[in-house]
Amino acid sequence: MDHPDITMLLFLIVAGFIASFVDSVVGGGGLISMPALLFAGLPPGLALGTNKLAGTMSSLTSTASFLASGKIRIKLVAALFPLSLAGSVAGAFTVQQIPTSFLKPLVVVMLIGVTIYTLCKKSWGNQSNFPGLTRNNTIILSAGALVIGFYDGFFGPGTGSFLIFMFLLLGFDFIGASANSKVLNLASNLGSLTTFFMLGAVNVYYGLPMGIAMIFGALAGSQFAIRKGSSYVKPLFLSVTLLLIGKQLWDLWTAG
Repeated sequence: MDHPDITMLLFLIVAGFIASFVDSVVGGGGLISMPALLFAGLPPGLALGTNKLAGTMSSLTSTASFLASGKIRIKLVAALFPLSLAGSVAGAFTVQQIPTSFLKPLVVVMLIGVTIYTLCKKSWGNQSNFPGLTRNNTIILSAGALVIGFYDGFFGPGTGSFLIFMFLLLGFDFIGASANSKVLNLASNLGSLTTFFMLGAVNVYYGLPMGIAMIFGALAGSQFAIRKGSSYVKPLFLSVTLLLIGKQLWDLWTAG
């Protein structure tokens, strides 16, 4: 089925709005949007590419919203943008050749580590103490943008959590980490989306309506986060990360 009926369109619009509301702040919107696209009848490969179309529209909107609020370090993310873009293109091409199944156990372990570390650091991310671009910070950010970009193009679940965690480790508060991570997520989305289009793995009839809904969800979510601050973002970050862990564990269990 190339064209969804009106009922399916409404379902995708609602799912897209909810997914992007969450994703615009802490990532993890794919927990909602991917199952919705699969439920709509798309095969997994096509659902991935279609989800990237809608997700790119969402991340572009939330990036613009955070940029207008002054929460984004423009020079910093402008330097990292090409690395995240290049990594995602390489990842999207690689996933066509190599199955992603071997990554799932590793992703679960890393997400559990992120959650435990965040829970143990009680005041972590409440205030920004980023020292600027030292030599070590530059290396960490450059490597992180490239590797996480590759991961997003190759597999994807948890990308937002890993990007936010990287910025938090370097001293950003939760709002700053979320805002700057959205720019890198936009880069990786653009890179992998371009690749999926080249491979003919995007359904625009599903992706565009969901993406339009995601624009409004991203605006609502990012503005809510800016107003509420870290007291809102941190619990949401932990909740989404725990859901990601549960989803990956379920996938491993059912695959076994």
